[in-house]
Amino acid sequence: MQFSEKRNLTRWIIIMASFVIVVLILWNTYSFFQIFKNDERVKMEVWAESLKTLLNADPLQDDVELPRQVISNNKTIPIILTENNNIINTANIDESIIKDKTKLADFWEKLKKQNDPIIIRIGPNQVQHLYYGNSSLLNKLKYYPIALLLIIFLFGALVYNFYRSTKMATQNKLWAGMAKETAHQIGTPLSSLIGWLEIMKADNVDETTIAEIEKDINRLQTITDRFSKIGSEPVLKRLNIIEETEQSFDYLKSRFSKQVEFSFKAPKKSIMVSLNPALHSWTVENLVKNSIDAMKGKGKISVVIESENNLVKILVTDTGNGIPKNQFKRIFEPGFTTKKRGWGLGLSLTKRIVEEYHKGKIKVLHSEIGKGTTIQISFKKG
Repeated sequence: MQFSEKRNLTRWIIIMASFVIVVLILWNTYSFFQIFKNDERVKMEVWAESLKTLLNADPLQDDVELPRQVISNNKTIPIILTENNNIINTANIDESIIKDKTKLADFWEKLKKQNDPIIIRIGPNQVQHLYYGNSSLLNKLKYYPIALLLIIFLFGALVYNFYRSTKMATQNKLWAGMAKETAHQIGTPLSSLIGWLEIMKADNVDETTIAEIEKDINRLQTITDRFSKIGSEPVLKRLNIIEETEQSFDYLKSRFSKQVEFSFKAPKKSIMVSLNPALHSWTVENLVKNSIDAMKGKGKISVVIESENNLVKILVTDTGNGIPKNQFKRIFEPGFTTKKRGWGLGLSLTKRIVEEYHKGKIKVLHSEIGKGTTIQISFKKG
């Protein structure tokens, strides 16, 4: 528990540190943007003053070389000069825009939104307005944070995907190893039980007792078979899913308290699905047992099989405690459990059997706190 808490704390520290770094980058970029923007404003004010000097100067007496250089040096900032709300001059604007009056008017509106105009008072009754836009450098700086965030996001996604793939591969190896070891461990006493059963038959022990013991031994053989299949590609057979599901359901029904009311409903016509019978039986068993745990051994469980186009759906409904909506997906995660005792592997294993081995889907279809839960499995027919 302490290790888990430390790991979660480390994750939150990394997330918060990343958030602080991103905020600092955005703030720093915004600061640079404002500095360059103010700098361009000063340049445009100098440009406007130079234009005013040129227009008011006497070419024969005044030295206008410096104002001309200031005006000619602007090669990056787009400009529209107006008088009486009419465009009288432009600079650093694409020729295709200048020739098209509609495009030029739209570009003018764009400049109005980017910066406040500079008023140039040429004379007592002559006023011009200088509209200017952001330079190409300023526009690049504006989109720099977006590009940077995109790179950070892609890098984070790559690291997460690598971490998740590595973690899943490790979990799969661990699961497969544990499952095969469990199957091996069960095999030894099971062989001994089969031998004792044969001795009991030879001693003419009550047939009813022998039949019940034989059922449980067959069940243990099925469980051993299930565990041995984990980590290897299971053999799928085209089987009637109604019959396979009902067999598992009936076995469980006979093994639980009368305080649990069981019901099974399915179409009369066979529905063929590619299944591994041992693993499908395990799926049904896990869902039913999970439902009984949720009801604390008392309530109603119904299994309904529905046929819909090319899909067959199995709905397992109980009258248990229910599941909060924010845990609908979490209940299928390895290690997640609401019970005081338990490894939290049943539903995650069920999800693996359904989705990885049988290419089906499993989800919480509906749940209401205090009323019960319905879990749905769906398979393709055929």
